[in-house]
Amino acid sequence: MEGFASSYKLLRLMIKETSLRKKEKNDREKQAALLELFDNPAPQRDFRIVHTCHEFTSVCPKTGQPDFATITVDYIPDKSCLELKALKFYFQAFRNQGIFYEAVINRILEDLAAACEPRTLTITGNFNVRGGFSSVVTAEYRKT
Repeated sequence: MEGFASSYKLLRLMIKETSLRKKEKNDREKQAALLELFDNPAPQRDFRIVHTCHEFTSVCPKTGQPDFATITVDYIPDKSCLELKALKFYFQAFRNQGIFYEAVINRILEDLAAACEPRTLTITGNFNVRGGFSSVVTAEYRKT
């Protein structure tokens, strides 16, 4: 009976994890859907666009404490450019999410690259001091 109980408990845990992953995937898809684009006014040439969000916040998944950062989006657009108001709402959707620095920067890179398919894209997160440490995380994308 003890083996059955632990198997049942493990099964319930696996079902819960699967359910949470599906919810997380749905939430991520909804968040990425916030992004809006407009046509590149000069697709014939390379020009650099740099957007800086000085008020980015998320939550440390270990401590539950808020994390503050300056996020820089530096890209050379191809056919589309990112619309700023939508980008602001996309960033604000991280406000209550428990996510590590490295994960958030890579997720932003993946979402923005998928949305606007730029020629190049660099996301830099300059995270404020916590516990005596500041952190800078950079992720890069290049269209192949």
